[in-house]
Amino acid sequence: MKQVLTIAGSDSGGGAGIQADIKTFQELDVFGTSVITAVTAQNTLGVTDVAPVPLHNIEKQLQAVGEDFEIAALKTGMLFDAETIQTVAKYIKHYKWQHLIVDPVMIAKGGASLLQEEAKDSLIEHLLPLATVVTPNIPEAEALSGISITDEKTRREAAEKILQSGAQGVLVKGGHSEDPDFTEDFYLDQHGGSLVLRSSRIPTKHTHGTGCTFSAALTAEFAKGHSIEEAFLTAKQFIQSAIEHSLNIGAGHGPTNHSAYRHHAQKELIRYVH
Repeated sequence: MKQVLTIAGSDSGGGAGIQADIKTFQELDVFGTSVITAVTAQNTLGVTDVAPVPLHNIEKQLQAVGEDFEIAALKTGMLFDAETIQTVAKYIKHYKWQHLIVDPVMIAKGGASLLQEEAKDSLIEHLLPLATVVTPNIPEAEALSGISITDEKTRREAAEKILQSGAQGVLVKGGHSEDPDFTEDFYLDQHGGSLVLRSSRIPTKHTHGTGCTFSAALTAEFAKGHSIEEAFLTAKQFIQSAIEHSLNIGAGHGPTNHSAYRHHAQKELIRYVH
């Protein structure tokens, strides 16, 4: 079984972060390891506290994983501050870990900041150059590129700007678009290759952890040796099923259903747009 790693924060509500990643890894038949960078107090109603894990402990976690596991792919989520980002980047290079998916977690569903403002430059400088794929949503892509995304043209411009950081590819998720019927996820790589996946928009408030889950699915598929086209499609099918077959948990933005994919993958709802 392929071994993968998530470097992210803990979500006490179980819908996002480390918890979502491990559930996704399990469903996609890879063995998940973890490095916890921060502990959040949160539920479906929001985040009430964030406590960063001491840097020396993050280093010890990275060393423990790196010295005993053969990591085939990895992802980063909530990294909180510049020092953590630089430490993570150092160990990724030290252990020569490949197939890095960077989910640039910046803002929680309820609006709480999960990345210190000064850490954004560190993310761009130290981590994005190591990334196989960066997976921002539209607000995160705007923050990383400095470009307001209003249409397909500005979406591509933002992706091109992010690619200047050295990342091999960028996948701009479309969940925050204003289209009432569809969402489009747009992928662009350093060679100009692009992909667009379109899916039906599902009317629900239970979307907590969608970004974490999507990037974890990409990580699992890269670990198994799949191409970007194959990994992108599976990850999209996984999250589409997880959203559509809601668990209806909590009074706020509830978690997605990580176990839905095995039984309810809605392949007909998703297609490439050429």
